[in-house]
Amino acid sequence: MTVAIPHDHPIEIVPGDIDFMGHVNNANYLNWVQEAVLDHWRSLAPPDAVAKHLWVALKHEITYRKPAFLDDEVIATVILEKVQGARAFYETLIKRGEEVLAEVKSSWCCIDAKTLKPARIATEIAERFFRKA
Repeated sequence: MTVAIPHDHPIEIVPGDIDFMGHVNNANYLNWVQEAVLDHWRSLAPPDAVAKHLWVALKHEITYRKPAFLDDEVIATVILEKVQGARAFYETLIKRGEEVLAEVKSSWCCIDAKTLKPARIATEIAERFFRKA
């Protein structure tokens, strides 16, 4: 049995993230998820795979729980749920300490950096994102 290796990605909240209601605008969460998922890929995939593959988001499903504010310390924890052909399915939790601010389910498509066509992820690369339980 294998389990996903979680990846923590710190989020920097800047003044431009704050909306008219005084908290982070919900649209910024999508940027955070994209940054966190791509950082996860770059941190665990071998350099040659990072150079050969790009990722595009196919779908995001976000559940907002609590607002984030300018001085908050926020972490996005990324968990790769599964890889299926050229697609990867992620869960990302955006947290302030132990408080969950948002839960995001997303699917991504891996594409070849040269042809820009979908590219399957090799099993040996996908295995790098999981460890034996």
